Parts: sequence; C-alpha cells; structure tokens
Amino acid sequence: MTEPVILADVVRSGFVEGHHRGSVVVTNPDGSVEWSAGIVDEPMFPRSSNKPMQALGMLRNGLPLEGKLLALAGASHSGEQFHLDGVREILASVGLDESALRTPASYPYDDQARDEWVRSGHAQERITMNCSGKHAAMIATCVHNGWPIHDPAREQSPDAVWGHDDYRSSDHPLQRAIRTAIEDTAGEKVAHVAVDGCGAPLLAISLAGLARSFGLFAASPADTHEGRIANAFREYPEYASGSRRDEAALMRAVPGLLCKIGAEGVYAVGLPDGRGIAVKLEDGASRASSVVIAAAVRRLGFDQEVIEKQAAYPLYGGGIRVGEVRPNQVAFG
Repeated sequence: MTEPVILADVVRSGFVEGHHRGSVVVTNPDGSVEWSAGIVDEPMFPRSSNKPMQALGMLRNGLPLEGKLLALAGASHSGEQFHLDGVREILASVGLDESALRTPASYPYDDQARDEWVRSGHAQERITMNCSGKHAAMIATCVHNGWPIHDPAREQSPDAVWGHDDYRSSDHPLQRAIRTAIEDTAGEKVAHVAVDGCGAPLLAISLAGLARSFGLFAASPADTHEGRIANAFREYPEYASGSRRDEAALMRAVPGLLCKIGAEGVYAVGLPDGRGIAVKLEDGASRASSVVIAAAVRRLGFDQEVIEKQAAYPLYGGGIRVGEVRPNQVAFG
C-alpha cells in the first residue's frame, strides 16, 4: 500500500533534525496523473483549498459578485481592513450586516492585522474569522434564491446541530449545489462529509481530484464561472489571501497561476495550460506545504525568484538564520 513519503527536510546548522511526510500530485490537462508521490487517490479533506469550488456552486446559483469581492468569496483572508470592508459590502448588497455571519469568533489571521485589531480595543469577532468572505457570499446566495439562512432558536443550545434551514447544513440547497460543483470539477464523487473549522460542510475528495479541479479552473475561458473565479484570484490575489501572504506573491510571480492554501498542510495550484498540483502534509505543517508546492512548481520548469524563496522556509537561532525547511532531494531530485 502506498504511504506518505518524505517531501521536506528540516535542516538546522547543517544537521537534518527532522522531516515532513506527505503526498503530492501533478495532473495533466485531461485529468490524468502526470507525476505523484505518496497517497493521491484516496479521500482527503482539501480544507480551504475547496473554496474556489464552493464559489463555483454559488455563481451557478446566481451570486452576482465580480472582481475583488468574488476573490474574497473564495478567500481565507488575513483580516486586513480591506477584507473586512469587502465582507460588509457583500452583506450590505443583500440588506444585511455582519450580525448575519455564523462564522466562529476569531482574531485576524495575519499577525500584523491581529496586533492592530487588538491595539484598537477589539476582541475576537465573527467578521475577522478568515472564512467570513465565503460565509458572506453563501448568505448572499441564499438571499438571492429565497433560501433560509439559519434558525436562531437552534443556537440557544450549546449542543445544537445545524437544522436543514441553516445555510451551513449539508442538506441545505446551497450546500447541495456546492457538493455538485466540487464533484463536477474534481471528476469524482465526494467520499465523506464533515464539518470544517468555520462550520461549513467539508467534503472529502482525492488529492488527484483536487489537482484536477485547480487545473480545470486555471485553464477555463474568462466567460465561464470557473474562469471568472480564477481571474478574480489572479487580478486581486491580496483579496484571495492577504497583502503579505505567500499565495499572493506566487500568483503575482507566475502569469496565469491560481493557488489556494488549506489547513492541515494542504496546498493546491492550477496552471494556465490545465495542469494541476496538490499537496497534503501528513503532520499538517503549513511551513512545509509552501515549500513543497514551490518545489513542485519549480519541477515543472518555473524558476522565478519568488518560487526559489518559497522553496526554503527559514529557521532561526539567536536571531540569525541557521537553517531551513527545504524540499527533499529524493522526492524532487
């Protein structure tokens, strides 16, 4: 049976002190596997890398967002002020405000944004949770279609489970539409349904299916829903992630590239020629997923400075750089 393999080494002062194991796959434009290492055909949770597909389900059902706000609808945003303003704008477009959000309260994802938020006297709030753009778009889609949003009475109990009329329920019309969008683009059926950290349904597909989906989005014509989402990410990468994020830097550096990170060491990339890349780290380390995805992009012939930088996560000792997390040579050559 195939197992996760060593994809990255942790090197400190010239000594290999550890490894990150996981799986990586590159798919061809036709969806077939071009290259892989580890487990790529078994169900896994894409986590927030599913967000472009979730946005597709919303666009198919009339969500009227474009540009910056469409990128925000598929984002795990950093909680910077322009992100919060955008979430409020999405909600205001359907006559609602941030009190409609059902995201868990959180501080901003970005360290600088979090510090500024706290210094301003704010506590954890729903709007600063990194998925609030997606949730705002989900709510707007429901309003557009006349679908229920949630039942406040159910939330009076700490043991409450989302009712069928809650937009976070896997049985809700919105979530059924999103499931169809995920299955259509991944080219396979959802294998398991769970609850993601933001409370929305989390749908399991294979790592190869995730890569296929991103390749499809990245190569889609601009007048398709998939192409609209991909172009929104490319044109406004800071809205799809954050102004100081590796994802934004990667999309700016490689023309036509689409990317989205997810929790638990997931990272997916689509290239304009229709190839897709997906990574899942067994230990969930985001520091290693960025390194591995950069190594995979470089393996396909891209050599931009940003890729070289992201392929080495720095390690420090005494305030100076003494090592790095770097791609494993056996896995990547």
